[in-house]
Amino acid sequence: MISEAINISKIVKEIASDESQARYTVCWIKDEISALEIDQTLFKNVSNAIYFLNPIHKWKIHKKEQSSPSGYILYLSNTVLDNPLLSHLHINKVRLFSSGAIPLFKLSPGIEKRTQAILEMIDELLGSQLNHKDEAILSLLNTFFVYCDGQCNIKSVASNNNAKTHVVYSFKKLVDEHVCSCHEVSYYANLLHISSKYLNECVNEVLYVSAKHIIIEQLLMRSRHALKFSNKTIKEISFELGFSSPDYFSSFFKSHTEMTPSALRRG
Repeated sequence: MISEAINISKIVKEIASDESQARYTVCWIKDEISALEIDQTLFKNVSNAIYFLNPIHKWKIHKKEQSSPSGYILYLSNTVLDNPLLSHLHINKVRLFSSGAIPLFKLSPGIEKRTQAILEMIDELLGSQLNHKDEAILSLLNTFFVYCDGQCNIKSVASNNNAKTHVVYSFKKLVDEHVCSCHEVSYYANLLHISSKYLNECVNEVLYVSAKHIIIEQLLMRSRHALKFSNKTIKEISFELGFSSPDYFSSFFKSHTEMTPSALRRG
């Protein structure tokens, strides 16, 4: 059973790997964590990130003295990772757990909330006696991995030298907060007190896309959500997203999706 090959626990205190159980580990560290120790190397500033740890690594989470949970530890066996539903994903045992480096993802603010909701549902299902819970858990795990692999997140590796990663995370956080009022790279570079050229350099090195691509991606994500799940008119959506006119919004949307806002809404 899948539910017997998965375990999940909230991070409520200091916790370390268990050498007696060779399991792949996904650490979602939310906050209030002072450091993550991996193979006797201490990594600080690890909040709001997901780490993928192979059983060969010895790790320990150093938690601040707080009573509130600070994320989740998800333990996975080969049975889960080899399941056909997950085998087609880029995120799999070969890519994330068998590389020389330790992969991590810095979650964008919107994805962070969805990640927490998914892990909470997995936790709830594992403790339930519901019918078909294995299928539900696999589906949630699939969704979790898809979100992790999205370009909304910052892909990196565990390192104590992450200045550019920090710049990109700060940039994406600012885009999440201000994209409805400003679509220009220079605006965000000014907020970060760096040049547009350096911001583009950081984003390209960490995400392999341009800074403008991140802004466009965020606008398209919000556009699709509003068109599919709200009753607002296309005119209202265009102005809320900071476009000067509905025609400009429609042209922007069609150039990046090859369909008009009206066509998406009808579909």
